[in-house]
Amino acid sequence: MPHPNDSEIIGTLDGLPVQRFTLRNTHGMTAEFSELGASLSALQVPDRHGVHADVVLGFGELAPCLAASSPYFGATVGRVANRILNARCEVQGQTLTLARNAGDHHLHGGLRGFDKRVWSGKRVASHDSQSVEFEYVSPAGEEGYPGQLLSRVRYALTDSNELRVEMSAQTSEPTLVNLAHHSYWNLNGHDSGNVFDHELQIHATHFTPAEPIPDGRVLPVEGTPHDFRQLKNVGMDLQRAGAPPVGFDHNWVVDGERGTLRPVALLRSPASGRMMTLVADQPGVQFYSGNFLDGSHRGKSGAVYGRHAGLCLETQCHPNSINVPEWREDVMLLPGSTYTHRMVHRFETFDETT
Repeated sequence: MPHPNDSEIIGTLDGLPVQRFTLRNTHGMTAEFSELGASLSALQVPDRHGVHADVVLGFGELAPCLAASSPYFGATVGRVANRILNARCEVQGQTLTLARNAGDHHLHGGLRGFDKRVWSGKRVASHDSQSVEFEYVSPAGEEGYPGQLLSRVRYALTDSNELRVEMSAQTSEPTLVNLAHHSYWNLNGHDSGNVFDHELQIHATHFTPAEPIPDGRVLPVEGTPHDFRQLKNVGMDLQRAGAPPVGFDHNWVVDGERGTLRPVALLRSPASGRMMTLVADQPGVQFYSGNFLDGSHRGKSGAVYGRHAGLCLETQCHPNSINVPEWREDVMLLPGSTYTHRMVHRFETFDETT
């Protein structure tokens, strides 16, 4: 029987070994994490019959994770997750010109963001969970961002079938930070096809329209395809959500008080009986329905990930916050302050009649 907290070296990058850590709980859930991108690379979750399946998309090797076309499977993205309009912003009167890696815009930290960096991982003691913590020091000027940034991500797998994620960052100079966790979920199994049959609820009465980038407008979801206030099939309004390619890739304004852990979303699969509840403390959540997956990515065990093979629920500060006066303080980080981001994924099962 392997140690409940084992690790192994799975490759090298920049002359550094890359470790994979495995955590297990008393109910047979297993989670694997990689130092490349401080990422969640596998998560075995039981269905209503107790049969386990890996519910996150991912690669079995390091090389595809480093490609420009990588979908950020399971990674920690940053320094700034999501998009910055025209790849430009101001920090303390200084204009930053960032990489344009999403058309004319800046996406997920640039050409080589945190998802493509080797973090330093270690197992950490916890009274109620199995835990691993990753640390990365981003030098001043990396990808155009000012200040040396020390970032940490701690994952904990509890015996209550929860995956907890805690992120933090500190800087040497004024800078901007918006870290996000970028797992693609498929509660039928990572290799089971599209997620059209999944049911999703998002605890938000408003969203920020992206045409193409949020600009500060906040609109009600009522009467739009973005209304997920009640459980709704993911595939129901996909054609109305936006194109091309068809699907959702928008930010919702989470109900409740920002900075407090509160309900964000409920995702469940009637086919498997698996259910995931997400709570977090950030202002928004990006629901992305895997629109750009096109079958060109071969994942774990040779799985082919076609369009909508998984979906993301990325808790975050609102996209392009640095260029919106009402939001910019959410992503500004000053020396002596600490950025924090907490989320909890809780896994349960339900009957078909529920």
